[in-house]
Amino acid sequence: MDRDAAAGWRSPKNGLAEHTVFLRVHRSVVRRISLTPEQIRAATARLDAAQILNHATRATHAAGFFRPGHDDMIVREDVGRHNALDKLAGALASQGISARTGAVILTSRISVEMVQKAAAIGVGIVVAISAPTALATRTAEASG
Repeated sequence: MDRDAAAGWRSPKNGLAEHTVFLRVHRSVVRRISLTPEQIRAATARLDAAQILNHATRATHAAGFFRPGHDDMIVREDVGRHNALDKLAGALASQGISARTGAVILTSRISVEMVQKAAAIGVGIVVAISAPTALATRTAEASG
C-alpha cells in the first residue's frame, strides 16, 4: 500500500456526513527481531504477572516491552491504554533503550493510534490480547 494513500469511506445516503480516515505514517519501521509463538506466550504471561496495579484494582491497562533473551520486561500501567503506551515510550527513551530491540505487548485492543505511536518510536512488533482494528492492520502494513 502506498504510504501516502488514504483509506476512506462514505456513509450511506442517510444524511450523515462523509468521513475520511487518513493513514498517516511518518516513517517506515524496520523489524529487527522476530518472535516465536512460545516467546509471545511467555511475553503475555510475563506482562500479566507484572500488572501490580491491575491485580489490585482490575481497572488498568498495561503496555510492556519484551526483548528476546532478556529476563526483565519494562511495564507501565494506566487506566488509559494510550497513556500506558505513552508511559512505556517515555520509559524506553529515559533508559536509552532502542524500541527496535523488542516488541510492545498490550493488554488492550490495537487501534490505529496505537500502531502510529508504536511506529513513531520504532517498534516493529506489537502484540495484544485482542484483535486489531482493520484500519490498524492497514496502518501497520503501510508502516512496514
